[in-house]
Amino acid sequence: MPGILLGDVFPDFDAQTTIGKIKFHEFLGNSWGILFSHPRDFTPVCTTELARAAKLHEEFKKRDVKMIALSIDSVEDHRKWSEDIVSFNQDQSCCPLPFPIIADDKRELAVLLGMLDPDERDKDGMPLTARCVFVVGPDKRLKLSILYPATTGRNFDEILRVVDSLQLTATKKVATPVDWKPGQEVMVIPSLSDEEANKLFPSGFTLKEVPSGKKYIRYTKP
Repeated sequence: MPGILLGDVFPDFDAQTTIGKIKFHEFLGNSWGILFSHPRDFTPVCTTELARAAKLHEEFKKRDVKMIALSIDSVEDHRKWSEDIVSFNQDQSCCPLPFPIIADDKRELAVLLGMLDPDERDKDGMPLTARCVFVVGPDKRLKLSILYPATTGRNFDEILRVVDSLQLTATKKVATPVDWKPGQEVMVIPSLSDEEANKLFPSGFTLKEVPSGKKYIRYTKP
């Protein structure tokens, strides 16, 4: 199945959305972007996911990340479904979602981006779109992809945490360790010598001793 790999330039597709026709790269501009797909409209897990994404919209906006969803139904269905999503969040104003939804009713993008879930099918026997997450950098290259089956809802707090890591490590020669959260110590990348690390990180770094005697676990302040 076709797909896209980390570091690839993300396809600059045209699409009909709830805010009209877009060209993906123009939509992103110089911002980061996150595209997240859904099996279809008016389904329970998808509704909870989009409601959570809407609640976190301002957090993504602070990080200059433009959000856009995708589902295989029509723009008209997306707009009707959006009312359910906003209502699920108990927003009485029933305002529009703070991000657009792409209409992929012919499954063209689902095929192009390798999104189809062969094990989950609709009433007509057609494969559903899996729950993909694509994070695209300002250079329009794919920085991260996560693929969930249609039966498993995503954790958008984790996606936000991953964006923080991607943005930090894009500008500093560090890596984020397991369960890292913003403000915590990060790790000096192995390709940096101790001398180079001391020049780059004024606060220095701490070394964790391990039985092998190898000095590769080095922590520093971001």
